[in-house]
Amino acid sequence: MWKPILYSVAFLHTAVQERRKFGPLGWNIPYEFNSADFTASVEFVERHLDDCGPRKDVSWVTVRYMLAEVQYGGRVTDDYDKRLLKCFAREWFSKKMSDPSFCFYTGYNISVCKTVDEYKECIQNLPAIDSPEVLGLHSNADITYQTNTSAEVLDTITNIQPKESGGGSGATRESIVYKLAQDMLDKLPPNYVPHEVTSRLLKMGAMNPMNIFLRQEVDRMQRIINVVRISLTELKLAIDGTIIMSENLRDALDNIFDARVPNLWRKISWESSTLGFWFTELQERNKQFNSWVFIGRPKTFWMTGFFNPQGFLTAMRQEVTRANKGWALDRVTLTNKVLKHLQDEITASPREGVYVHGLYLEGAGWDKKNTHLIESSAKVLFTALPVIHMFAINSTAPVDPKLYVCPVYKKPRRTDLNYITAVALPTMKSQSPDHWIMRGVALLRDIK
Repeated sequence: MWKPILYSVAFLHTAVQERRKFGPLGWNIPYEFNSADFTASVEFVERHLDDCGPRKDVSWVTVRYMLAEVQYGGRVTDDYDKRLLKCFAREWFSKKMSDPSFCFYTGYNISVCKTVDEYKECIQNLPAIDSPEVLGLHSNADITYQTNTSAEVLDTITNIQPKESGGGSGATRESIVYKLAQDMLDKLPPNYVPHEVTSRLLKMGAMNPMNIFLRQEVDRMQRIINVVRISLTELKLAIDGTIIMSENLRDALDNIFDARVPNLWRKISWESSTLGFWFTELQERNKQFNSWVFIGRPKTFWMTGFFNPQGFLTAMRQEVTRANKGWALDRVTLTNKVLKHLQDEITASPREGVYVHGLYLEGAGWDKKNTHLIESSAKVLFTALPVIHMFAINSTAPVDPKLYVCPVYKKPRRTDLNYITAVALPTMKSQSPDHWIMRGVALLRDIK
């Protein structure tokens, strides 16, 4: 078993390094795996096989644990990245390795040779450019990699452009930004009137967990509207020469001209790739809050529109716990069911829990008829998921192992700061959840 395991450890080392270039789809955090990890893994395997002797079989549980939890896993800090490493170990390190039909991917078998030179020759004959599928990803991952690389280049070019106004007969930067500022001021939502909001919340039940959450969200939205209105008004005055152009106003001028979100706005709100997307989202978020306060609780909630989606789900758990006498909050867990309906087809709120929409699958597609995960279509990077019924149950039992536990993130950048929760998604009978773990499948509430 020495040669096949050595070859597999080398393949694993290549895979964990190569996946980094695909960004969050490959690894949530880009770890610095290096030759020391490989050397330590090889030394461990060598000693383990020496201990086994001629009559004792390889302890695959030990091999998998040492590789996924200690040698490579020792660097890994993200739970879902650790899950991926364990998945690689399960798939690639077992008794199946000695089967002649075993392969990492079509055309990538474990070579059986007698000399090192023969092994080198076999490796040289492998394809010069590897498909992302060799690493467990979908072929669409290549589009993601090329898009990210292009975005970095364009971002660098934009940053090194001269910022000062140039001569010529065309419109100046200041005049362009002045018009944009006026246009945004005209479209900016009006302020909330505090006593009107308070009276509406009292009618709906001020101590209801969901209404407490709503009050916090409205307060935060009001703060953003205030800051944007003051910034744009002062920016217009500074361009006219009425007041001094401060550092924040200069930053706003440069970013608005480049169609980016000014730093002051971004710090108190959310990340967005362009100013246009950001401002449209501000209007849509405000529309949901305004409707909830003055018209009534929505039948289905737009997840992207919340500043604190975890707080929203916690409030829902508290609401369900209060509605069921004898339930304890620490034993109540979130669960979900993906419906066949789209947002427009929902006519009433659920009896318990909430309907949510606005989530996108990355790394997989969705079969609406049979409600389970399928492979992504070619060149389709994101798939909108139908409405999900989120509710709570009085149980702490683990999730059915046949379901794929899919993490939900606020943004494509999959860090702990962007993590919301996990939902259980059904898979095809022919594919285990491990397949989707290697695909890097996640749900995003915003793909911009």
